[in-house]
Amino acid sequence: MKTKDDEKYMKRCLQLARCGRLNAKPNPMVGAVIVADGRIIGEGYHVRCGQGHAEVNAFASVGSDDEKLLQNATIYVSLEPCSHYGKTPPCADLIIKKHVKRVVVGCIDEFAQVQGRGIQRLREAGIEVTVGVLEAACRELNRRFFTFHRLHRPYIILKWAQTANGFIDDHFQPLQISSDFTSMLNHKLRADEDAILIGRVTDDREHPQLNVRHWYGPTPKRLVLDRQHPLNLSSLYAHNIQSLIVEGGAATLRSFLEKGLWDELRVETNLLLTVNHGTQAPELPACAVVSHYERYGNNLIISYRNQQEPLPTASSPI
Repeated sequence: MKTKDDEKYMKRCLQLARCGRLNAKPNPMVGAVIVADGRIIGEGYHVRCGQGHAEVNAFASVGSDDEKLLQNATIYVSLEPCSHYGKTPPCADLIIKKHVKRVVVGCIDEFAQVQGRGIQRLREAGIEVTVGVLEAACRELNRRFFTFHRLHRPYIILKWAQTANGFIDDHFQPLQISSDFTSMLNHKLRADEDAILIGRVTDDREHPQLNVRHWYGPTPKRLVLDRQHPLNLSSLYAHNIQSLIVEGGAATLRSFLEKGLWDELRVETNLLLTVNHGTQAPELPACAVVSHYERYGNNLIISYRNQQEPLPTASSPI
């Protein structure tokens, strides 16, 4: 049964979870908050893959004077506690051991070894469990992780920059469309994703570095697509690549659009820049729905989500 404070504490879980954005991968981002007598007595997040989960770190942060409060406490966690032995022991067992009175879960974990088993184990131990508090936000935070495990392919982001009249170059020659600031944001996006892909023509013509030199973080794995090296999404799944940026050019982007193999579009438009000839930007598919937009000076960045049921691995290589 939900209480009036559940959303407040789940929002704090989400804040904490985002702190693991770079180092938790390939695990999901998770935050946990322990509340007793109307105050937070412990909190934590999953810092790094292979190390303690959010619940472990939250319990570790509880002071010795507050240990006695755990039997009447509620632990909030943005993702279902694990119930299996991986690199660390099951968090569901730890919660049971601590004799916590109530558990509030943001969303169920779609990972095959969890999928409701953690919640079941807690309830069988007599612990009250509430599921689905800020569920949409909790699922959104780990949409890459969920897509990867549900569809057995990376979360796919198609990305391009275009002039105000819809060209991605000038007379088929490279054109600087992004501003210095939006270029930095593009590098920030790269640091968040596992791999980045371009086509052979773009690679030959522009020799892009595809690194994160204007931001801090890891450089994504560089992939070049051509007829001799088609993309096999199953291979990316096998190599644990959970997210993929496709930066073009136009033919490469259209190949993904035509197959419906995309989850997110990120389109940057320079509102003052026009050219009279060149490569036309891809057309937005009818299933593209605006999810977010930002304007920085003369540059507008709009993100779209695929409102159709996402497709699994392509039946034929791209």
